[in-house]
Amino acid sequence: MAASPRHDEEGHRAAANRAVWISAAGLALAGGIELGLALFTGSVALLGDALHNLADVSTSLVVFVGFRISRRRPSPAYPYGYERAEDLAGLGIALVIWASAILAGYASWKKLTSAAGTAHLGAGVVGALVGVAGNLAVARYKARVARKIQSVTMQADAHHSWLDMLSSVGALVGLAGVALGYRWADPLAGAVVTLFICHVGYEVTHEVVHHLMDGVDPECLAAAAAAARQIAGVRAVEVRGRWMGRSLLLDVEGELGAEASMAEADAIGGQVVAAVHDAVATARRVTWIPRRAA
Repeated sequence: MAASPRHDEEGHRAAANRAVWISAAGLALAGGIELGLALFTGSVALLGDALHNLADVSTSLVVFVGFRISRRRPSPAYPYGYERAEDLAGLGIALVIWASAILAGYASWKKLTSAAGTAHLGAGVVGALVGVAGNLAVARYKARVARKIQSVTMQADAHHSWLDMLSSVGALVGLAGVALGYRWADPLAGAVVTLFICHVGYEVTHEVVHHLMDGVDPECLAAAAAAARQIAGVRAVEVRGRWMGRSLLLDVEGELGAEASMAEADAIGGQVVAAVHDAVATARRVTWIPRRAA
């Protein structure tokens, strides 16, 4: 099995941990400001947005724990290592998103069916703008780091922050409606925010489960097979792949001529591994499995 020289594992882990803590600090500040202003104004849409921001702080802790566990070395009980802990952390994020949807939906329904109003609209607008700015900055930052280190869990967390930004926009629209004299605009905005939460919850859940079920992009497998076939001496190729946390593992089984020696099989294998790494940049490890033609 050969690891890709393109991937700096220690550097990636350091970048991931840095992104987790910087994001958590930023969202804790934005969420705290929003929560205080939501309680002050009585805006249920702003309350839902604040709770979602603060939930992001807890998901950052989940991501951090997942990264810490995944760095453990393989053991006799877990010979492939602990990298899948990152995907399990992704499931934790999905659960937090769905819990936020339930809470936001309930709060919106309660306000819609009651006579509660919204006051101090200027303060509420400030809170919503803080949420928009904070979440947009955090979402972009985490998405950039996630692409660099190939982390589906951090990408899920970035989606979560992007959702929070949309929630803040929804809260802002609701407050604008209340200012125009429509009392129901705030709980309606809260309901729209809830739908956004459900949509992203579905996407995050689907992506994480796809990884846990060893789902791989067929185009990656096709590109790896095509690259292997170009190596002289390789007659037929079969490629299988799976994800282990942030690591895409590819097994390349190639058929060689019956006259090929062990040394020749090893030499051809080195060329195949290099070609596959060039063709599939996301592959972290490539295993060459030679077999002789019958």
